[in-house]
Amino acid sequence: MPDRLDPADPEGAASADATTPAADDRSADDRFADERAEPLSLNAQLRDAVRNAGIGQVAPGEAPSGRALVTAVGGVRGLAESVLPGFAFLIVYAITKELVPSVVIPVLVGLVFVVLRLAQRQSLAMSFAGILGVAISAGLALITGKAESNFIPGILINLVCLVGLLATLAIRRPLIGLIVGLLLPQDEDGTGTDWRADPGKRRVLTVATWLWVGLFTLRLVIEIPLYLTAQVELLAGIKLITGVPLYAAMLWVTWLLTRTVFRREPDQAAV
Repeated sequence: MPDRLDPADPEGAASADATTPAADDRSADDRFADERAEPLSLNAQLRDAVRNAGIGQVAPGEAPSGRALVTAVGGVRGLAESVLPGFAFLIVYAITKELVPSVVIPVLVGLVFVVLRLAQRQSLAMSFAGILGVAISAGLALITGKAESNFIPGILINLVCLVGLLATLAIRRPLIGLIVGLLLPQDEDGTGTDWRADPGKRRVLTVATWLWVGLFTLRLVIEIPLYLTAQVELLAGIKLITGVPLYAAMLWVTWLLTRTVFRREPDQAAV
């Protein structure tokens, strides 16, 4: 499901707005200009993070496109950074059945992407996050001497996400609704929670959240038995299939669902 776009400097924005006509023109084209011109509160920082995350690449009510979907999963390079380390593990382990090269080579693949981003002076957040996960997985496998331990972090992440989603449903604040609330223009009280009072919107956002529950449940139901029975190659292959491809499909479905109840008004479409 995220760090590709650098958030605007709120203090710089405020200064520019006060001193240059060009800044006023930019503000007219930026529906979040007023918000960025103020010191960022925790709520504003959350909104900024969500807008730069996968689901934030297409606003509620906006028609999703193939390009938007690719952007949401990290772009072409982001896809490569997400998929290639796992693919390298699968290929090397299937050929050699050796633990060390199977977990070390994916780390080296991740390092290549870090070096490329450094050379091109691009944001390193995504690459560092990716290589950190690969390195932790490799470390666990080397410490335990078991190749299946490479998948423990991923299983734990899926479990935490599942518990978090269920918690938001239990308190009647479905996570997809909270995310959509951060993407929509804010209410008078500074929040985007008007969907809670609309039964149709609430129902759709609840269904969308349950679909994400299904995604993480499916991963756990498949991966945990394979981990417990040490079916490493099958586990690696399943993880690739249920990773980015299934995540992208779920994003697409979520966009389509939210679009049914958050139609853009004509004046919004021109913004």
